[in-house]
Amino acid sequence: MPAISDKGKAMPSSPIRKLVPYSEEAKRKGRKVYHLNIGQPDIPTPEVALNAIRNIDLKVIEYSHSAGNESYRRKLAAYYLKKGINVDHTEMLITTGGSEAVLFAFMVCVNPGEEVITPEPFYANYNGFATMAGIKIVPVTSYIKEDFALPPIKEIEKKITAKTKGIIVCNPNNPTGYLYSKEELLQLKDIVKKYNLYLFSDEAYREFCYDGAEHFSAMNLEGIENNVIMLDSVSKRYSECGVRIGALITKNKEVISTALKFAQARLSPPGLGQIAGEASIDTPDEYFKEVNREYTARRNFMVETLNKIPGVYCPKPKGAFYAVVKLPVDDADKFSQWLLEEFEYNNQTVMVAPASGFYSTPGSGKNEVRIAYVLKIDDLKNAMMILAEALKVYPGKV
Repeated sequence: MPAISDKGKAMPSSPIRKLVPYSEEAKRKGRKVYHLNIGQPDIPTPEVALNAIRNIDLKVIEYSHSAGNESYRRKLAAYYLKKGINVDHTEMLITTGGSEAVLFAFMVCVNPGEEVITPEPFYANYNGFATMAGIKIVPVTSYIKEDFALPPIKEIEKKITAKTKGIIVCNPNNPTGYLYSKEELLQLKDIVKKYNLYLFSDEAYREFCYDGAEHFSAMNLEGIENNVIMLDSVSKRYSECGVRIGALITKNKEVISTALKFAQARLSPPGLGQIAGEASIDTPDEYFKEVNREYTARRNFMVETLNKIPGVYCPKPKGAFYAVVKLPVDDADKFSQWLLEEFEYNNQTVMVAPASGFYSTPGSGKNEVRIAYVLKIDDLKNAMMILAEALKVYPGKV
């Protein structure tokens, strides 16, 4: 049998999805599984998007421009302007989800063998995209005891070598829910400018900021306009994960023209997804206010409940809809599998994502899990109760 490529062997499995076979088996046994492992919102997709798809009047679903439909890009530029981000429709590429935006950014800006620094824990698929591009993600650890704030700049600077080409941050953060402040981004700006690095800013969760906190975009960092590449997606903003529409945005014309060559090689982003994405920009403000109220209530309930469980610590996320939670267990990977394989409470169990998959530093996150609070309150109540009962009887409790 022919051999698999080295790159294929090096490609990491998703820590978010690797326990799926165990959840499927639990369901075959008749158990209800509460999915806290994946960021799939249960919030309804905006009606304007659904109506745009329902009312499509096309004779042919054609290729779009490789950069995406101009009408969508112009409308997206107007959306960003309302958010205080001044970009032109020529300064963006529509991509097949935010994932392709990250991959294009890496392939355009970083040579094989070079490095990109990121705070850890980080969105696990950055490792996958880096492997595909032949580059290396270099972690700088943030800590749960500090609620996963940006590591000290001097610690980030220590990681910079001749191979360093950029820094990537997710703001608000997946998996921690931490919202980086304007002050923290200004600190990043200083070292980006000092070492002439790229700053890749994943802002897919921009709309999800709580307690009156405001999101500050890296696109508004003055003096490094050509260094900043913003990565975005409609998946979470409009609860449209399945339409697979994202965007790469930058003032750097050379990055855009080079990324367009990769975009041409994959022909065009999804046509039907672009129709949904373009229509979604007309989503009324009340939709986001209601979503914010709902996620704030879920977060408050989950954080309060978890922190009452002996040995558990959950920071209060400022954004997104995730939290990394410390548990009194010997090994969160084993615990997460045990929940699905061996545990049930009233014929129910929960599925969480072991946090070790969001770290690169060996041994980190060993007693942590990521929880996505994407279930309605009643389901969250059941899930938290099940988790509390599981921790009482887990053989590896510490």
